[in-house]
Amino acid sequence: MRTTHFYQLMAEEFGEARADMIARSHVFADLGGVTVEQALAAGLPPQKIWLAVCEAFDVPPQRR
Repeated sequence: MRTTHFYQLMAEEFGEARADMIARSHVFADLGGVTVEQALAAGLPPQKIWLAVCEAFDVPPQRR
């Protein structure tokens, strides 16, 4: 998964404004206690980050 596709999925699931807020400010324990932006900057795969977001926000399996 590319970063652009990741952000597209975020916007589709949460809306652009909320997706941006989540990416900047929500700290994910499954990612080692960092935000989405920090995880991407650290080189974590977008697919792994997306799955952590889905777990944290109870995204249904068919949209994961």
